[in-house]
Amino acid sequence: MKLNELRGNPGARHKSKRLVRGIGSGKGKTGGRGVKGQKARSGVAIKGFEGGQMPLHRRLPKRGFVNIFRVELNELNLDRIQTAIDAKKFDVAGTITNDILVEAGVLSKKRGGLKLLGKGSLTAKNLTFEVAAASKAAIAAIEKAGGSVKVVPVKKPVADAEKA
Repeated sequence: MKLNELRGNPGARHKSKRLVRGIGSGKGKTGGRGVKGQKARSGVAIKGFEGGQMPLHRRLPKRGFVNIFRVELNELNLDRIQTAIDAKKFDVAGTITNDILVEAGVLSKKRGGLKLLGKGSLTAKNLTFEVAAASKAAIAAIEKAGGSVKVVPVKKPVADAEKA
């Protein structure tokens, strides 16, 4: 085999069509696009256009709303807290807050606050929690183990207050 005998596999390369190069090419004038105007131009699409009829996305009614004051909370069950305590991920002597659990790796994101849920059991004694919300079952289980829960509601900052 010689360098001048090298060829691509059959069908690997094909000649590109020479569009809009005269009537004799068979692809002259409109270049296979068929029409003049907006549809003949590149990069233009008429999404949702229905020939002047009111488009479907405008005919259908709007439903619901988005609450801009909604606060996303981290939800954490008691069994997950107990697992973290057993693994000695954080100090149980102080107050357990959302920030401490994020630093310890128990929670992935800070979000708006922490909500305690009552799934599982808690064997650790004298725990103090400071949370945004807690279920009745979670509060009962923590108080049964000799701990306490302080519920501190969080408010989402208004966008105007952040700029000032």
